[in-house]
Order: sequence, then C-alpha cells, then structure tokens
Amino acid sequence: MTNKNKQIIKNVLPALTVNMGGILLLQPFPTQNVEHIDPFLLLHHHHGVVEKGRKQSDAGIGPHPHRGFSPVTFVFKGDVHHRDSRGNSSVVKAGGVQWMNAGMGIIHSERPSKELLETGGEQEILQLWINTPAANKMNEPRYFALQREEMPQVDIVEGDVRIVAGTFAGKMGQVKTYFPLVCLMGHLNPDDELPLIKPEGENAFLYVLDGDGFLHSYGVLEEKTLYTFHQQKVETALKAKSKLRFIYVSALPINEKVQQYGPYVMNSQTEILEALRDYQMGKMGFLVEEF
Repeated sequence: MTNKNKQIIKNVLPALTVNMGGILLLQPFPTQNVEHIDPFLLLHHHHGVVEKGRKQSDAGIGPHPHRGFSPVTFVFKGDVHHRDSRGNSSVVKAGGVQWMNAGMGIIHSERPSKELLETGGEQEILQLWINTPAANKMNEPRYFALQREEMPQVDIVEGDVRIVAGTFAGKMGQVKTYFPLVCLMGHLNPDDELPLIKPEGENAFLYVLDGDGFLHSYGVLEEKTLYTFHQQKVETALKAKSKLRFIYVSALPINEKVQQYGPYVMNSQTEILEALRDYQMGKMGFLVEEF
C-alpha cells in the first residue's frame, strides 16, 4: 500500500474498553485525539450475555434523561425493550434499530425483553450519538422503532445490509432526520462487495464489529475498529473475505459548538444548566416502568 492509497482514511480508531456505571463497553470514540466526528458524538459497542431468569427490573439500563441529540441503538444480537416518558414502549429484535430524537428532553429505559430474560442469551448492540442542530434541539421528541424487515435491504450484495436512514442504492430509509445522512447496518457474506461513494465535505466512518475484509484503496480491515474518511469525495468498496458485520454513516458536519454534560448535548453551559433544571422540575416527563 502506498501513502496515496491510504489517503481515503483519516483515522484508524481501535475500540477501547471503558466502564460505564459498572457495564463494560467498547468505545472507539471519543478519544484523546478524536473528540467528535461532527455530527457524530460517540459510539459504544456492548456484547454480553443476558442471564436466564433475571428480573427485567434488574437488567439493562433504567430510566435516564436525554436532551439535544439522537441516541441510535443498533441491535445485532438479542433485543432491547425501550420505554419512555412519551408513552412509547417497544421491543426491537436482532437486526433492528431504535432511533430517538431526544429534542427538548425525554426519559427512557433500555432493557432486555422479558422473553430474552426467560431464555437467556447473547445481547450485542451499538449505540451512536448523533448531534442535533441548535435550531432543533428544543423540538418535540420523536421515537422510531424499526425491525430488520421494516428497513429497505441493499440488494446488490448477497449479505443482509439494511438502510436505516438516508438514500442508498436507489432506496430510502424510514427514519426522519434533521439533516441528510446515510446510515447502513448489517453484514456482508464472503466475496460480497459493497460500493461506497462519500460526497465531498461529508464526515463518514465505517465501524467493523467482526469478520475479515478490506477496503479498496486502503487495505485490510481490523475487527472492533473504526475508520474515519477524509472529507474529500471518496469512491471505494467494502469487500468481505468472511462474514463481515459493520455500520456505516455519513453526513455533512453541523459546525456548531458542542457543550456536553452526561446525557445532555447543547451549545452552551447555560443551556446545560437549563437542562439539569428542567429534568429536576419534571419538564422532561416521568417514566414509571411496569414489569
């Protein structure tokens, strides 16, 4: 590989283990060197075993607030039961996605379903935080629950690649976003080749969960590693040597100041303090879970 061939990739970010409230996660970014990939703020990868017979109230993540961004959960194994203070309650199964525009504020929980807890089994999810433009941060929250079969399939490969949002290969995803973006998830079968064309100016990344493959004009890819692209136009293709699981996202940067404190992503410290106050005053609603 020459240096010229490597120029489509800006950063190679191996996922590092972090402890989030007692739960061990893999986190490829943010890092000390790469804080954000505007408008993408954070990516977590969790793969664990759901203990058979455990109570749902004791599993997963209990009620917590968000404001000012969209937490997006990709379910690769197992399932996730989402409940929120707007009355939404749904179980997203393997291959599906839950996409929540938190807007002015919402409280939600994310737990394994009762069915998964009855049988036990693997749970593997990715959660991506996507920033919201300042003009939309105080919009009403919106929640989208999409099962695998509800998302358009990319039919130019033999594997199972789904379009979560945006337009790809002539098909459009169902999620309504505040700005144009492309979001894909799924897997390629051996010898599958997926063309990727990233417009100039957009920030994009490819995260490989596992499998063997390579990226044309770059080289061999490592599992549990995130690859960011340079902002110039990129025309390449992802090719699998074995079953290769991944997500790919691309969007223009928002180019706004980011002020983050825990589950709130705003544009100023004052807005963070307002979010803390509004949560304490109940302005984000209440979530009483029923088990």
